Amino acid sequence: MLNRLKYQIPSMLWAGLIFIFCNMPMHNAGANFSYFEGFDKLVHLGFFFVLAILIFWGQLLTIRIDLYFLKNIIIVIVVTFCYGSLIEIMQWKIFTYRSGDWWDLFADMLGVAMAVFAYIILAIKPNLTINKL
Repeated sequence: MLNRLKYQIPSMLWAGLIFIFCNMPMHNAGANFSYFEGFDKLVHLGFFFVLAILIFWGQLLTIRIDLYFLKNIIIVIVVTFCYGSLIEIMQWKIFTYRSGDWWDLFADMLGVAMAVFAYIILAIKPNLTINKL
């Protein structure tokens, strides 16, 4: 178990950074860092895209992809959904200087969906040949 967990260290560190950035007070940062409407959603999307890719990478280093392909996808979706939900609930109830926004969770899961799509495309090795006419 610990042997498999060591490959998830990058994803755990990234999750820690996400937690810090999503829960730190933003004193007038909206005016400084918001380049356009919805910029924060794009940031959430990027955070969770990278998180899902790192989780996939850790799984690929420890198990056979052909045996656990669907299981990997389900694990990543469930883990990231629970983590994103936890962050939004904490912003809503605990970190009162932040506001929990369910659109942020939607952006998180959109980033995860992009990572799942990339995983599916890159993990399957197509054995297609192009027939020349």
